[in-house]
Amino acid sequence: MPKMKSNRSAAKRFRLTGTGKVRRARSMHGHLLTSKTRKRKRKLRTNTLVSGAETRRIKRLLGQG
Repeated sequence: MPKMKSNRSAAKRFRLTGTGKVRRARSMHGHLLTSKTRKRKRKLRTNTLVSGAETRRIKRLLGQG
């Protein structure tokens, strides 16, 4: 049976943590940043975890399940 290919667009957007959770970047940090406060932009720089409902689907795209 051939190897399972990972979805390349998903692989560029998501990373797995050591415990198997899925990490992602926050949205709303691409453009129109002048109208957003400094505090809000700083918070948008941090990564967050994908919700549990989406984790299984994204892991499948990454070739992990």
